[in-house]
Amino acid sequence: MEKKNLNTTYNPKDFEKRIYEHWLKKDYFTAKVNPDKKPYTIVMPPPNITGKLHMGHALDLTLQDMLIRFKRMQGFETLWLPGEDHASIATEVRVENELLKEGIVKKEIGREAFLEKVYEWSEEYRGKIRDQVKKLGSSCDFTREAFTMDDNLSRAVREVFVKLYNDGLIYRGDRITNWCPKCQTALSDAEIEYVETQGNFWHFRYPLTDGTGYLVIATTRPETMLGDTAVAVHPEDERFQHLVGKTLTLPLMNRIIPIVADEYVDKEFGTGCVKITPAHDPNDFHVGARHHLEAIKVLDDRGVVNELGGKYQGMDRYEARKAIVKDMEELGLLEKIQPHVHNVNTHDRCGTVIEPIMSKQWYVEMKPLAGPAIEAVKSRKTNFVPERFEKTYFHWLENIQDWCISRQLWWGHRIPVWYCDDCHEINVSNDAPTSCKKCGSTNLREEEDVLDTWFSSALWPFSTLGWPNETEDLKYFYPTSTLVTGYDIIPFWVMRMMFSGLYNMKEIPFDTVFIHGIVRDSQGRKMSKSLGNGVDPLLTIDEYGADALRFMLITGNAPGSDIRFYPERVEAARNFANKLWNASRFVLMNLDDTLLETYKDSENYSLADRWILSKMNHLIEEVTENFEKFELGIALAKVYDFIWNELCDWYIELVKPVFYNGTDEEKGISYRVIREVLIKSLKLLHPTMPFITEEIYSFLNDEETIMKAPWPEAEKMFMDPAIEDTMSGIIEAIKSIRNLRAEMNVPNKRKTMLNILPNSGKEEAFKSSRDYLMKLAYAEDITLLEKAPEEEGSVTLVTSTAKIYIPLLDLVDREKELERLEKEKQKLQSEIERVSKKLNNEKFLANAKEDVVQEERAKGEKYQSMLDAVLERIGALS
Repeated sequence: MEKKNLNTTYNPKDFEKRIYEHWLKKDYFTAKVNPDKKPYTIVMPPPNITGKLHMGHALDLTLQDMLIRFKRMQGFETLWLPGEDHASIATEVRVENELLKEGIVKKEIGREAFLEKVYEWSEEYRGKIRDQVKKLGSSCDFTREAFTMDDNLSRAVREVFVKLYNDGLIYRGDRITNWCPKCQTALSDAEIEYVETQGNFWHFRYPLTDGTGYLVIATTRPETMLGDTAVAVHPEDERFQHLVGKTLTLPLMNRIIPIVADEYVDKEFGTGCVKITPAHDPNDFHVGARHHLEAIKVLDDRGVVNELGGKYQGMDRYEARKAIVKDMEELGLLEKIQPHVHNVNTHDRCGTVIEPIMSKQWYVEMKPLAGPAIEAVKSRKTNFVPERFEKTYFHWLENIQDWCISRQLWWGHRIPVWYCDDCHEINVSNDAPTSCKKCGSTNLREEEDVLDTWFSSALWPFSTLGWPNETEDLKYFYPTSTLVTGYDIIPFWVMRMMFSGLYNMKEIPFDTVFIHGIVRDSQGRKMSKSLGNGVDPLLTIDEYGADALRFMLITGNAPGSDIRFYPERVEAARNFANKLWNASRFVLMNLDDTLLETYKDSENYSLADRWILSKMNHLIEEVTENFEKFELGIALAKVYDFIWNELCDWYIELVKPVFYNGTDEEKGISYRVIREVLIKSLKLLHPTMPFITEEIYSFLNDEETIMKAPWPEAEKMFMDPAIEDTMSGIIEAIKSIRNLRAEMNVPNKRKTMLNILPNSGKEEAFKSSRDYLMKLAYAEDITLLEKAPEEEGSVTLVTSTAKIYIPLLDLVDREKELERLEKEKQKLQSEIERVSKKLNNEKFLANAKEDVVQEERAKGEKYQSMLDAVLERIGALS
């Protein structure tokens, strides 16, 4: 990459686009089948082609990119496979509405013309999604980009359907189906959203046919009574045992219906009598099958009463409900109306209340497929991070119903079935048959329905790698490594990929499922169009840069937990980038290649050098471990703290005197240390902030890209806790002196004497840190004491490693100093009280580890010592 001088100001627009285009040009993202390397694979959860990406996508993509960049630098052959989902219902509805704006009606132009329009839409929006994915800095392999409607993926869908059918796991039957009257299609259980609604229980009287009385039933859906074919009671309910076998006259319809006994009825709930409507309730359907009851479907696909609904024909279901309740009241058959709060099933796409109706649909038998998927997680072949989300996974699979896979739509994978109109044989085939396999007739009719969009998504980890062909990609990159996804699609997608992978590939599709939460607004609300609280990632990138957005999304992020979007945090991330930029410019301006080369082997490190090298190597060790555990938010926090505090605020300040006035050897060593620390810091930060790290790295190193640079490894020989402890004490002393001067408004140019009484064992630390204290604590001179001074006239600072006496009383107000000491006294007393409460808490002592208890005791002793010194100074000044 052609190098230019690092600009004086940080502006991501100057380099983010340029760098990304360079990465693409160099094929850095393109994975290769490499037997000499271990593969690490992530398949991108394919965004729907229904619009632009939202902040949830930005989080999802950032997490995946961080893992891919980390593993790439660790030496893995990384494949991050991108793609898009055709999103059957969502896309069809969206395109249909767009066409209506132009006066074009879907059914009028016909299936082929409509599908042409959808394909045009899909190409346009796939391009938009691709551009947005790139804007975020995603290092995915676009040479392998997939779409669920691609030829090979469509072939995989047909192959799996035929295989499941031939294995007896796909069947067609009349069953109760979740039906959306608005979208006019069947839905699976996973596409249902439960909305708590204030409704009613209507208590109706059904007269006994013999005129001896009546039974009272309670229902939340009066309109379905038009299709009742029985009333059920529990066989052990003594109140009704004598009525089993008798008949009732169904009000309004004058249909004679039996009273049956069935254990499905809950004796304690409602009236103990349940109306049975086999065509409009899944439980009633099974009761009807057990008792050979007729199933009378009284609502059509639009939720309108049909010709079997008597005088209510043509009424919408809610209009019919009102009319039925009114008529029952007029007949004296409405006993009471009882308010009732209950969950109403709605379509998660359009919000329409679902109507369970009996229809002929295609189903996958799930129990045989669910078993291996459950076992794979229980046996730890696949692990969830965090582990608690296994409960959601197990709950769905252990209670799974057969999966309704047919949809009454045009956009999607057409079910590979052809019906013979002569012998009525069902022909299931990968390719369109020319004649019926049974009778040889060419009079074949193709199935109109398409498959549930999740049917193709379930095959994503292996269909995208070329299956059913045995490709090199498939052999090398499958099973994939980590699936990164939100907790909201565990039942939709995760479990379906699991059983599909195990069924078709005989192997798990991924070894880890890394679950993240959703992005909420600053008030904790879910981002939505209705609330108008969504934030466009592209606008945020345009204002602050992709690095800042990525940084914000990972800050404080914990696996499985929701995060809140705060614009001020994006600004803070940009400020951090700006600080790193300026620090890097300072380093680059001062490096001297000649001195770096001359003293490349010298080990005469200063205290500051040894301290920063120790801190950095501990950081490398911890951050690597955090990444391996998917604790990406914790890893970022540690890198941020190190760069901002240790590197920028302290080490650079500590070595400035060396840069300006040191010997050639001192300069050469400090240059080498600061260059190494900065390079390794950039590497640790790279997975989160790829653009700024690449730009700065290009000036510090001759390697062509940080992306393929090796991940840092901790060097034990530089890890020295004693050195860190020493420097920690010096930094504390400098901070205390600076804070005191700031409180007393002492200008930096006014130097002061520092009389320091080190704690036992800390004398050498202060001797070796004289230069740092002189420069950063604005000292005129420093005297190390062996005992406390007897004369008054000094302000005393108490730190954990020393007492510092500063003759400042000629410069400040005595009363102000007493006020400051009083505040310090109160603060220390508060800390002592907190520690004391903890150590007197039996529960804490019983549960805490011994080293934690000892640490608290040590804190208490330290605070008491500091308080004694403060009280001594207050006494002296008073």
